[in-house]
Amino acid sequence: MDKHEAQDPFGADVGVAIREEAPGVVVATLEVTPRHLNQHGTVHGGALFTLADVAFARASNARGAVAVALDTSMTFVRPARVGTRLVARCEEEVLRRRIGVYAVRITDETGETVALFRGTVFRRPEGAA
Repeated sequence: MDKHEAQDPFGADVGVAIREEAPGVVVATLEVTPRHLNQHGTVHGGALFTLADVAFARASNARGAVAVALDTSMTFVRPARVGTRLVARCEEEVLRRRIGVYAVRITDETGETVALFRGTVFRRPEGAA
């Protein structure tokens, strides 16, 4: 089991891979296969949400404090199909002592936006259980 699988077994199980990681910035990818499709033959919204959520979780926890989601939202912009390589780039927008806000843009291999995600986390004070 590699580091990513250990940190996020669900994300790894559905095929999400971490490609870049720095405090507050994470790039994750997903190679779309038939298991990621919905009834219309396009990528399932849950697969897109999982990709964004894995990047969001990793970015918001990268500074060492435990961060848990308070709120998320997602806008689905265009469909993606089998064979597409999706890239989710998460960037920290606001970092406070107890709150962080993050934006994720999911693009396809041509750079077209597929979905937009925004999330807010609660950062647990150090030493708190």
